[in-house]
Amino acid sequence: MLLHLGNDISVNSKDIIGVFDIERSSVSKHTRDFLNNAEKKGKRVVYCTYDLPKSFVVTLDKDLTESIYISQLSCQTLLKRFNNKYSERSAIHFE
Repeated sequence: MLLHLGNDISVNSKDIIGVFDIERSSVSKHTRDFLNNAEKKGKRVVYCTYDLPKSFVVTLDKDLTESIYISQLSCQTLLKRFNNKYSERSAIHFE
């Protein structure tokens, strides 16, 4: 199943490693370093929008290519989209 991240960009939900709230996670030096190093090291960083970002999604595809998607959609919106595509027994929940 594909998860739409905004502006006609979708990812395979099986490839998703994590969905992170930018405001909460960017407080951490480790997260800022991770995002800065990803661009410096030439990893695939995709901006779904140049509006104010609210989340980032880290994926790893079958070729072991790591990608980071910067999205204007909140984690809650992405979670709702994911859960709407799957039955309740396979749905994920944030705590």
